[in-house]
Amino acid sequence: VNVYYIWYGTWTNNTATTILTTFASYVGATPYFNINKTYYNAANQAVTGRVTFVKAINDPGSLGTSLSDSSIQTIVTNAISSGALPKDANGVYFVLTSQNIKETSGFCTQYCGWHTRATILGTDIKFSFVGNPDQCPSACAAQKVSPNGNAGADAMASIIAHELSETVTDPDLNAWFDKSGNENADKCAWNFGATRTLTSGAKYNVTFGSLN
Repeated sequence: VNVYYIWYGTWTNNTATTILTTFASYVGATPYFNINKTYYNAANQAVTGRVTFVKAINDPGSLGTSLSDSSIQTIVTNAISSGALPKDANGVYFVLTSQNIKETSGFCTQYCGWHTRATILGTDIKFSFVGNPDQCPSACAAQKVSPNGNAGADAMASIIAHELSETVTDPDLNAWFDKSGNENADKCAWNFGATRTLTSGAKYNVTFGSLN
């Protein structure tokens, strides 16, 4: 799985770009992500657990500051068609929106992120939306005290982990889900298991690179 980021909106001087890039660079093949290796397809092939962070680009706001679900596909399509990002059937394209960007289809009220797929330029492309929980910490952040000094970014890391796990186990929305329609990460959403506590009071349960 190859991960691509589209930083949509205003991200200047925001440590999220470092935190979330580090997360994507280290999450592959960790004991945490290897939970997904317990999922198989119909041909009895397991998820590999390998994740490679390939590239990130900036989109300062090509579609404005108010987006719908359909806008996310347009942002991904434009990034690929312009050559800013490659067309990659093994990729997952994350549109990460800054705090000033509104996603009007249901962010903060119905969901914190989502993933889907579409045929883009003749290729099966998997992509995900992850909004900035600084807009609604009570809805989309597990804690207000942040282990990495950026509450919005740490909450986004949790949501990215959720959507990435679901994408590798249900890439075309026809693979792994239960009888209620829940994908694997839905079944344990907001349950973090054993945690450790920093002196700041922030809790964490995994470490990737230099991040908690």
